[in-house]
Amino acid sequence: MSHAPSPAGPSNDTRPVAATAGEAVTVPRPGHGGTALVTGASSGIGAAVARRLAAEGGWRLALNGRDVPRLEQVAAQTGALPLPADLARPGADHRLTGLALDHLGRLDLLVAGAGVGWAGDFTGMPAARIDEIVGVDLLATVHLVRTVLPHMVAAGSGRVVLIGSLAGSVGVRGEAVYSAAKAAVATFADCLRYELRGTGVGVTHVVPGVVDTPFFDRRGTPYTRSWPRPVPVERVADAVCAAVLHDRDEVYVPGWLRLPARVRGAAPGLYRRLAARFG
Repeated sequence: MSHAPSPAGPSNDTRPVAATAGEAVTVPRPGHGGTALVTGASSGIGAAVARRLAAEGGWRLALNGRDVPRLEQVAAQTGALPLPADLARPGADHRLTGLALDHLGRLDLLVAGAGVGWAGDFTGMPAARIDEIVGVDLLATVHLVRTVLPHMVAAGSGRVVLIGSLAGSVGVRGEAVYSAAKAAVATFADCLRYELRGTGVGVTHVVPGVVDTPFFDRRGTPYTRSWPRPVPVERVADAVCAAVLHDRDEVYVPGWLRLPARVRGAAPGLYRRLAARFG
């Protein structure tokens, strides 16, 4: 995915480009530059994706996150517009979409990277954390996509990237609610893909394994397993951009993680025995 950067750098022009009489407006395909809204961009995968898109050149970015100082720092590094908001709050999806469209004029790409986690036995999980994980990881994503999609469909072009998790493909001990929410995101991606066929709008589901981000510390339980080892967050960002460029429906990071997901689908009994033994 390579582009020549604009000589003037990222544009902050909030007006959509209008065509002159007899001139057609060219809407860039996602992956070839354009406009993008990235959520969860104050740290982790979202911030890495924002930096990767900015490094490619040709992208005008709006970034969303809940940590205002961190979000503004990432926005300054990428020449993007920071749009801080808690997407779990009612109406935040409409406000964010409206602000992004006011600034960018259109949306060619949405990368839904906002997410939270919690680790521990389900019976000891606070009810408030259940609501937070389902609210942020699933409901906020669904509502935001529902708000953005009509604009992409009307334009006949666009791509939605949903950041999932291997926990949603195979289930992980001690992460029951997080795994359930991410499994729902995976099914949501499949359903959208079927519905949007022929509209010019694509859906990509990115499935990372363990990623070296602040996610584990923030969930309250650091990652302590010796295997699999966490991958750099930049590797996930590279995979996101490559998937957008090549119109890929689903990408595992690293790629070998597709194997346990396939084993679970083909031989669920065997997979469960192995998972119970090795975790």
